[in-house]
Amino acid sequence: MSAPESHHRDLIATGRTALGIEFGSTRIKACLVAADDPSIVLAVGSHEWENEYVDRLWTYSLDAVWSGLQAAYADLVADAEQRHGVRPTTFGAMGVSAMMHGYLAFDADGELLVPFRTWRNTNTGPAAAELTEAFGVNIPLRWSIAHLHQAVIDHEPHIERLDAFTTLAGYVHWRLTGRTVLGVGDASGMFPIDPATKTYDRELLSRYAALDSARGIDLPALLPEVLVAGQAAGELTAEGAALLDPTGALQPGVPFCPPEGDAGTGMVATASVAPRTGNVSAGTSIFAMVVLERPLSSVHHELDLVTTPAGDLVAMVHCNNGASELAAWAGLFARFAEASGTPQSTDAVYETLFREALGGDADAGGLLAYNHLAGEPIAGLAEGRPLVLRTPDSRLTLANFVRAQLYSVFGTLALGMRVLRDEGVELDRMFAHGGMFRTAGVAQRFLAGALDAPVSVAETASEGGAWGIAVLAAYLSAAQTAEAEAEGEGETANTSGLDSYLRRHVFGGSAFETTNAHPDDVAGFARFLQRYQAGLAVERAAIDAIPMEGASA
Repeated sequence: MSAPESHHRDLIATGRTALGIEFGSTRIKACLVAADDPSIVLAVGSHEWENEYVDRLWTYSLDAVWSGLQAAYADLVADAEQRHGVRPTTFGAMGVSAMMHGYLAFDADGELLVPFRTWRNTNTGPAAAELTEAFGVNIPLRWSIAHLHQAVIDHEPHIERLDAFTTLAGYVHWRLTGRTVLGVGDASGMFPIDPATKTYDRELLSRYAALDSARGIDLPALLPEVLVAGQAAGELTAEGAALLDPTGALQPGVPFCPPEGDAGTGMVATASVAPRTGNVSAGTSIFAMVVLERPLSSVHHELDLVTTPAGDLVAMVHCNNGASELAAWAGLFARFAEASGTPQSTDAVYETLFREALGGDADAGGLLAYNHLAGEPIAGLAEGRPLVLRTPDSRLTLANFVRAQLYSVFGTLALGMRVLRDEGVELDRMFAHGGMFRTAGVAQRFLAGALDAPVSVAETASEGGAWGIAVLAAYLSAAQTAEAEAEGEGETANTSGLDSYLRRHVFGGSAFETTNAHPDDVAGFARFLQRYQAGLAVERAAIDAIPMEGASA
């Protein structure tokens, strides 16, 4: 055994590690890193899962949450044993992150009152509109407060028994530690945050209490406590250890960082927590996060204001539909390869298709693709109908077809980013992460063309949020030192300690591959986007003409 291998084995055996677990929309991922150097990934694990469409609402069962978490953790433990010959029984720190927003409502006994309502649901229009007008800030459909208020104005019976509500990350953290807290980034997707106090905006809480429709709702008592990155958020209880690892090997007492949302972990995973930096995270949804130097001048329905895990203001362009439709087409081509007697791995299928797209026309040959499996507020769509559309004179080739599918992932995002550009928001760096960026030089290049800006991808891009929350867990013990370093640089400790830590201790030796926007790609995507906007009328007609069956999806 080499010296580095022996060292890694010793780190795991002695618990000098940080474990991050993230609940994505289609995969639960676990990532184990060295606590003193989170750039070293020691083991990973994962478990695939899918949401269900039940009674016209997108949901996951709590049984699926726990069975999936246990499977992902067991997969990581097995990976650690295979790589290093040792099974972890403790960690230096842990953290949980998950898809943001949504609505998990509980009574005083901790019982779930209604099925988990995820961020994908778009049934909260009346509530979001009323709150946006009352608050003077955009309240998107997927925000937790919109879900709560919709239930209030619909007079849902469970409201009378409501004792607390939270996000998926907050729920899992609560069950593992006994504490009902949230990281400020995840909390900012529940209710607006005041960047000065780094907790819920008191003025807006007062405005909510003054609404006739919200009479009798004690909102501050229902919301989780807010913490910033680096603050202690509890320890793994004996009950929590048994939930995570039913074998009984995992020991309680592991400290936890605040639970965060996938937007915050994406910012951490791309070192994008300082003003004038931004990142694009692509998965089931796709969103861009841009850390602001100043507040925006007006309210925009395309943008919502959230925060970094340190509490700094961020403009988010969130699109409900990301790479899921692309994955469905990749699955179809994989099945074709298998049926033809030449089966290919999923990665090989993506590699082949993505490389083929490079040979397509800059505007995808006149083809249009819409990836809307769910409603898309930025595009004005209450529901989704995936479409492929072309005219008789378009050039239907495999290269153009795949390029159109890739462009569709970035289509709605580009519409929202135009609003930021009109606000005069400037960016020094834009990073991208997510599995679709594993094939070097393809999705990254097309994104650069869509944004007309350089896009950088790090080696850890495909690890994504699970690695990001592991880094935040490692930051628990380093926060004090990082804040002192930030003060030494003449920066404000409470806003740049995390940025200082990432730059000095995580990304200091990392290589980023940067792709500049090619003029042909910029012009081609602009032509695609012009047709894309016009074709949204076809999408709306499809929604009106072809209703969903309401079965599981």
